[in-house]
Parts: sequence; structure tokens; C-alpha cells
Amino acid sequence: MSEDRDEGVRMIRDSAAGIAPRTGDFRRIRARRFIEPGFDRAVFREMCQMGWLGLMIPEAAGGSGLGTREFCALTEELGASLVPEPLIGAAMAARLLPESHLAEVLSGDRIVLPAWQEGPHSLEVAAGGTVAGNGTVTGKKLFVAMAAGADAFLVTTTTGLALVERGASGTHLEMTQTQDGGGFGTLTLDNAPAEIFPGDASEALETAVLATSAYLLGCMDRVFGVTLEYLKTREQFGRKIGSFQALQHRSADLRIQLSLTRAVVEASAAKYDSASDPAVRKAAVSRAKARASDAAGMVTRGCIQLHGGIGYTDAADPGLFLRKMMVLAPSYGSASLHRARFRALAPESDED
Repeated sequence: MSEDRDEGVRMIRDSAAGIAPRTGDFRRIRARRFIEPGFDRAVFREMCQMGWLGLMIPEAAGGSGLGTREFCALTEELGASLVPEPLIGAAMAARLLPESHLAEVLSGDRIVLPAWQEGPHSLEVAAGGTVAGNGTVTGKKLFVAMAAGADAFLVTTTTGLALVERGASGTHLEMTQTQDGGGFGTLTLDNAPAEIFPGDASEALETAVLATSAYLLGCMDRVFGVTLEYLKTREQFGRKIGSFQALQHRSADLRIQLSLTRAVVEASAAKYDSASDPAVRKAAVSRAKARASDAAGMVTRGCIQLHGGIGYTDAADPGLFLRKMMVLAPSYGSASLHRARFRALAPESDED
């Protein structure tokens, strides 16, 4: 069984190479920045047709029925290529939709994104005042990632879930650009017509947090590889700068951070799939996100420094990774939030 899953993970990583090759350039990424919706719907549809959106959807509902480990392997590859398409959010919403809505969502013809956050420092769904009743929903949701590209929103409420069309009456979306060229939406609903159904987004949210941790791992891995190549080619004082001992020491420190993060993220995904205790699973998620958020900051900034002044420029690839890290590290809960939750759930454990 373990060997089969290992082979499945390898095949998923290989499948990502067609859209997110680790050796590719970033011309497509640069071309989509700061232009709504910030991603390519045709590429998103191609991802869906490859089965990526339905990886964790049961086979009976048209998905692949795979686990968190496989989904994290995929999002790591997406992070390595800075893919802007909102697969993590769309996958979270897809897991919560009634089966009757899944066909056009899993095909990529319709994009439904989750709107769950009501506070700037929250990891609780429907913790505030978004209320559904009589076929309408009222409230406000914050930080809806890449919301400009959504056809509809899956809104968490105090009593369940509500599916709201983007253009419905009583619906207002205000977009704010983010450092990486994407955007967060503030969704305001005032008696907006909605399809209301029961459901709890908590488990889907936990897997989205883990997938974001894996995406950050992919960012770290790729920018570190780009930096090593730069150290091997850039010359100063007649020598390759990679031969300077001080830079070798810095590189070794960054490699340690990268290796520790990979170990934690992969172990956390495996723990989430195997554990039955909700507290153990949540602790694993918070351990991964705290480690990935902190380490991504250290590695991307360290790689910028190893590139020197050019690393900060918009034309330099490491700058793209830095900007992506600045957006994703606090998303789905900051490192400090997840450290606090880890301590509360696993007070006798050692945090990495």
C-alpha cells in the first residue's frame, strides 16, 4: 500500500511538469500579474481536465479519491513554478459542494471559490456574523484569494454553507492587489440570493492550510535551486562567487531550513491522512504551516541576499518568489497563530 502511494505521488509530480515545469521560465507568470483576474482560465481548465481539482473528491462523485499527501505533492510542484491559478481554494470549495454541482466545476468550466474568513487573524470558519436564511445570505468575507476570477462563491455561514453567484443582487466584491500581482477580495453580501445547504468547512480548510504549506515548500525549493545556479555562474574578483566560503556557509544554512521544512510538511501530510484524532490532525497542520511560513521567509530573503542588489529588482526571478512568500506566509493563518494553536493542541510536543 505504501509503495502504491509512493508511485502515485511520483506520477502526480510528473503530471505537473506539463503545466508547471521546474525548469521553465516565468514569462507567463509575469504576464498575468496586476491584470485581473491574475490567472489564466484556460490553464485552470487544463488543470481540471487533468483531474487535479478532483484529487481529493471521492471516485463516486467524479474525483480520484486520493489523500492529502498526494494533493500536497501537487501543490508543491505548483509552488515551484509560482502557478497563480487558485487550485487550492477551488479544491477546498469543490469538496464542500453538493454532488449535483460538481460536473461543471471539476471540468473547469465554472470556478467556485471559498469565502470563509471574517477576521484578519482568524482560522475559524463562520466565527462572525454571516447569516443565511430564507434563501438569502448577509455578511462580509475577507481575503478571498483571486476572487476576481470566480463565477460564484461558497460562503460559510453560522448555520452551514451558501452558494452565491458573483453577479447576484446584493453582492459587492472589492478587490485589493497583492504583492505577487494577484488579489484578495472583500465580499459584502446584503440579502444576496443563495442556494443554502448544510455543511462544515473545517476539514476542507485544514487540508487547504497543508496544501499552502506545500506550495511554500515548492517556492523555497525552486528559488534555492535558482540561487545555487547563480552562485555557480556569477564571477567576482576572477572567481565564481560560489567558491567564497562565506556564501557557502549561508547556502548551507538555507539548505538546512529547506530540508527541515520538507521533512515537517511531508510528515504532517502523512499524519493528517493516518490519524483519527482531530486534535492530532490539527496539530500536524499547524506544525507544517508555522514551519513553512517562517522558513519560506528565511530562504527567500536569504536567496535575495546571495544574489546581491539585483535580487531585489523586479526583473530578477528571486524577487518573484519573495513577493509570493509575502502573500502566502500569512494566508490561512500566520506562523505565530499556528504556533499558538500547536501549543494548545500538543503542549508536550517539541515544535520544529
